[in-house]
Amino acid sequence: MESLLGETLTSKSGDISTSSIISEGVVALYFSAHWCPPCQRFTPLLIDFYKKVKKENGSKFELIFVSSDRDEKSFEDYYKPMPWLALPFALRDQKNSLSSKFKVQGIPTLIFLNAATGEVINKQGRDIVMSDPEGLNFPWAPKTFRQIMGENDGKLVDKNGAEYNNDNLSGKVLGLYFSAHWCPPCRGFTPALVKTYETIVKDGKNFEIIFCSGDHDENSFKEYLNEMPWKALPFQDSREKDLSALFEVSGIPHLVIIDENDKVITDNGRSAVSSDPEGKDFPWHPQPIEELSESTAQTVNEHACLIAFTDGSPDIVNHVKTILKPQAEAEHAKGVENKEMYFFLGCRGRHLQFN
Repeated sequence: MESLLGETLTSKSGDISTSSIISEGVVALYFSAHWCPPCQRFTPLLIDFYKKVKKENGSKFELIFVSSDRDEKSFEDYYKPMPWLALPFALRDQKNSLSSKFKVQGIPTLIFLNAATGEVINKQGRDIVMSDPEGLNFPWAPKTFRQIMGENDGKLVDKNGAEYNNDNLSGKVLGLYFSAHWCPPCRGFTPALVKTYETIVKDGKNFEIIFCSGDHDENSFKEYLNEMPWKALPFQDSREKDLSALFEVSGIPHLVIIDENDKVITDNGRSAVSSDPEGKDFPWHPQPIEELSESTAQTVNEHACLIAFTDGSPDIVNHVKTILKPQAEAEHAKGVENKEMYFFLGCRGRHLQFN
């Protein structure tokens, strides 16, 4: 906790040592701000939730307010009714580091951490407060991929309306395709994905895709699925939301590739398909250092990246790769789910746009 939060936290009775807070159980980080209307509506609900969870679990639960307020007076006014701890407002660099580490893209955000290890238990704290206001499911460990897929009798459907059990997916590389008919980029990407999928399957490789629909009506879902040679979760299946949360899907189209052991190979399958339409590098294991391109825009927009721009000449590229290799390989070894930084080579002459 000290490495995440610093040595000192703010409490109602003054500063306290971070090392004195709980050593086991759950630490919740609450990213919020006084100026944010959704935060002001959510905070009273969170106060009730906190009191109930503390009553039942005592020293095994603590919550820390991480403020996005613009000045210390606003921070103090907002913090006044909160019964929990807070990151000192002056630690702006620490706040920014936490936001970056946990990929906080909006507020209010509530994240549950393992108090002993600092590892994320669940990033969907806001949804948990709404669905479990009594805190009965403490410590809110998320469902695994297989647990989610096994719900609703494990049912999948195809474009002809036939139903299937997902048991035949074992032993295959899976692509989870989060998409919707109303989304123009999705409709633009789907034909390319179909071609790549059919090429890979024709080559005899064990690959299957599951369409996880974000469509608003069943007719649109059926019309869109009719373009796809793979199976789908049924329309408005509750598993879509759980899978979206599990794989932190923040926008569509989004293609997650997982291996036979349910480990994420890449959460940027769209980039993999776009840069390798013939599927020659299937199942697209990420490399420690990759070339910067339009297809890697999603990674650049959503993660911390180190980009080395070169003139593209082989000698310079190899020299830069040698310099970056130790750190890039160390980050790569952490795996997709724990990787903190991505490494790219950019070549002169490319005109790229990123957010």
